[in-house]
Formats: sequence, structure tokens, C-alpha cells
Amino acid sequence: MQRTVLVAGASGLVGTAAARAFRAAGWRVIAVSRREPELLAGLGCEHVALDLNDAAACQSAAARFADVTHVVYAAVYELPGLLAGWVDPQQIETNGAMLRHLLDPLLAHGTLEHVTLLQGTKAYGGHVQALRIPARERQPRVEHPNFYWVQEDYVRAAAARHGLRFTILRPQLIVGPNHGVVMNPLPVIGVYAALRTAEGAPFSYPGGPDWVWEMVDAGLVGRAALWAADAPAAVGETFNITNGEVFCWRDLWPAMAETLGVRTGPEMPCALAEWLPARAALWDHVVQTRGLQPVTLPALLGESHFYTDLCLAVGARSAPPPTFVSTVRIRQAGFTEAVDTEASVCGWLQDLIDRRILPRG
Repeated sequence: MQRTVLVAGASGLVGTAAARAFRAAGWRVIAVSRREPELLAGLGCEHVALDLNDAAACQSAAARFADVTHVVYAAVYELPGLLAGWVDPQQIETNGAMLRHLLDPLLAHGTLEHVTLLQGTKAYGGHVQALRIPARERQPRVEHPNFYWVQEDYVRAAAARHGLRFTILRPQLIVGPNHGVVMNPLPVIGVYAALRTAEGAPFSYPGGPDWVWEMVDAGLVGRAALWAADAPAAVGETFNITNGEVFCWRDLWPAMAETLGVRTGPEMPCALAEWLPARAALWDHVVQTRGLQPVTLPALLGESHFYTDLCLAVGARSAPPPTFVSTVRIRQAGFTEAVDTEASVCGWLQDLIDRRILPRG
């Protein structure tokens, strides 16, 4: 009998990757998001347009989810400007409410078996204090304003009441093929390259001091969610997940330039969150003259340009504190996949070029 997974936030990085992984493994996939995920077209997923912030709409839709046994919850609500919202009470409450709106009716059906919940390394408080090195899942909770704790406490309580199994994944800096999302640096960097080229300028590195940290390919997270759905060793566990190696954006710059077909040049510190929006008209010209998909600059960037500035340490006077997490626990539990970070970054940039989201050269 074909099993059914509901992927919430299916148009985002992890949601798309999880839907692809489950579908490839033969599952029935219900993809829930407000807009239909372009990257799931033709794969046989069932899309349900749903605003998780609307409790009544979620209750009405629940009848369509009677066969759902597994949920991958990758939906997120972020405020404009992104970073300040991470400690905002409204953002925290909204994300908690969205999860409850979806899961409460599913739990009432009595068929839900497992939930995979997405967190991240903000769980270790890296945006408010230096992390312990490495950050490990067994370390005490770092108490700070964060919707992760609201969601986790809800899921743990539901597990105790209903016998629900759950797994929490904590990926570090996710990259993939999605544009217009809240935290994917690759489309932002690709747009920056195209606009610099359009201005006759080189693909100069815009960041600050080197920040050595870790990344994870969205596909790897999706496959980890598939593994967690059935793995006894994943029940009730929290797992950090990365590609398995460290990296530095400055070191990746030449490889990205080669993939994008642009020339590098002297470094030019620059806040992309300011530089890019000022060139919306130029981007429209690039789209028209290069035969790209008609995606406006705001629709392409989402909130990711703010995140990219953070990733590149724009404006920092010294290197940010190390941000390393241990992935020993997930490997010991049985999920041992690893990804070459440079190959991942360049592969997804090439995907964006092939889909005519970005130009080459």
C-alpha cells in the first residue's frame, strides 16, 4: 500500500527537496504551500494551496489529509528584512500557530505516525551569542527568543499524548535550486554576477572577513527526512546535518565565477541588501535581453539578500565566531551521506542557468 506524506512549505528549499525524495521513493506526496511549487511540476505530487496561518482553512482542508501518516514540516514565516524578525514575538507566535493549525486536525484523525520538524543552528543561539565548538545536540537548550522551542515543545507534548513519533533536523546553511525564498544565497550571488556584468564590472567579492563554517545541500536534507520517516534510530532524536566539510565563501568565489561565466576582479565590500534593489530596472533589462524567465528582482530575491549579507560577513570588522556543529550523532544513527560543497554550489547555480532564472556570462 502506498504511504502518504504531507510536506508543508513545499515551495521552499527543504520542502521541495523532501517532496522530491519521498516521491522518488514511491510515496504519495501532498505538497502544501501557498503557491504551486514550480520545481515539483511533472513529478506526480498533489499540490494543496493552503495558508497555514488560517486555522479555519486548515480545518477545512484536513478532510483531504485523512490518509496522511507522515509530515515533513518545512514551512516558515519570516518578517521583511529577515534578521530582526528572528527574535520578534509576532514571528515566534505565528510560526507556532501555523504548526498547530496543521497538526491539530491531523492528530484528530488518528492516522498520523511521524513528524519531521526543521530547526537550524539558530537553536544553538549563534545569532545572539558564540556557539560552543562544536555545537552538539546533547548540549542544554540555549534559552533565547526562538520559534524553534515553541514548535518543539508542541510536538513533544503531542508525542506524549498521541504516541506520535518525531525527528528534528538542524541543517546548517542550506543551498538549492529555489529562488524567491527567505534564505538561499545562490540566486542572490547569481543576480549580483549578472548585474555586475551588465555594468561592465567584474564579479568582485563583496563580503567581509573570512568566515569558515558549514553548508548543507537541500537534497541531502530531503533524503535525511526520508530516512528519518522509518529509521528506528531517528525516533525522538535531534540531528545536526551538514555536507560533512567546512568551507569559506571567498574560496568558492572562483569556482562560482567559472560556472556563471564571469570574470573575477578586486574585492569590493558591498551590502547586497542595498546594492541589488537599487538595480531592479537593470535586472528587468537583463531578463529581456538575455531571454530569461520573466521574474522580477523582488520575486527572485525573496528575503535572501539579507541572509546573503550575513553569510558573507558584510560589514564585519573581524571574522565572526566559528559556527561548527557536530554531525556524529546522525552518522552513528545510520544516515551517512555526504556532499562536496563546491560541487553542490556550482551544480545548483548551473541548474538556475539551465532553467533560465540566471544568465551565463
